[in-house]
Amino acid sequence: MQLGVIGLGRMGRIVVDRVLDAGHEVVAFDLSEEAVAAAADAGAEPAESVADLADRLGDDKRIWLMVPAGDAVDATLDDLDPHLDADDVVVDGGNSHFEASVRRAEACSAAYLDCGTSGGPAGAELGFSLMIGGPQWAYDEMTPVFDAVATNPDGHDRMGEAGSGHYVKMVHNGVEYALMQAYGEGFELLAEGRYDLNLEAVARTWNNGAVIRSWLLELCEEAFREEGTDLGDVDDHIAGGSTGTWTVQEALEQEVPVPLIYQSLAERFGSRAADRFSRRLANRLRYGFGRHEVARKDD
Repeated sequence: MQLGVIGLGRMGRIVVDRVLDAGHEVVAFDLSEEAVAAAADAGAEPAESVADLADRLGDDKRIWLMVPAGDAVDATLDDLDPHLDADDVVVDGGNSHFEASVRRAEACSAAYLDCGTSGGPAGAELGFSLMIGGPQWAYDEMTPVFDAVATNPDGHDRMGEAGSGHYVKMVHNGVEYALMQAYGEGFELLAEGRYDLNLEAVARTWNNGAVIRSWLLELCEEAFREEGTDLGDVDDHIAGGSTGTWTVQEALEQEVPVPLIYQSLAERFGSRAADRFSRRLANRLRYGFGRHEVARKDD
């Protein structure tokens, strides 16, 4: 296949590399000339603009957007739309709100797939988990690319109609918040409790056969190994929160109780004015899975 990729940040570049490694062709564009040059060095065909990328793709365009959610997606689609028709496919791989994805699917001249993407920079080696919404035929057309980008053929699936991919990813992020909070609270009790414990050893032991083993727990082990049992100078400040907020808002609209997700979101916001071990661990875990900057106490 030939795929156009717009947006060559950390996640977009991983998409480029994995698609190239699978033997497909990539045309790449980013506002950063340096990012385009780096993708070209990796084997992608560089484009000078969105319009140039569309021209280089020819008929039956297949395009993956990996740009920041919000205005950047709309601006990119505005630039693309004059070059698209009903036989083309556009994938939005960012963290867009599902309602925005429904609106864009209705307005876009091409078939529009909203693709919730999980895995963070670790996806460079492991692949991503892809939750996709939109037309079945468009999903089928993009399956070779999804196979390349995902962990394996079971690492992606069509969730349903337009918006469903980003909807599932939104709830995924809410679950992620709650899991991070649960691990943080457990390790906080161990850190403040009756025994002088090596928390790296605890995490490693739990990760070998325990019911609560997981990748997040592996990242806890990494955090304690690299920062120390007391987490060193990792600050009690957890950034982010938009997708968790969307999850709680949707739960309120649907009258579904989500107390764990809500409380973890409240803790995240509360971290901006207090000091708790559990939130310091959550701060460090965001670096582990997403390579988000770690807020430090002396910052």
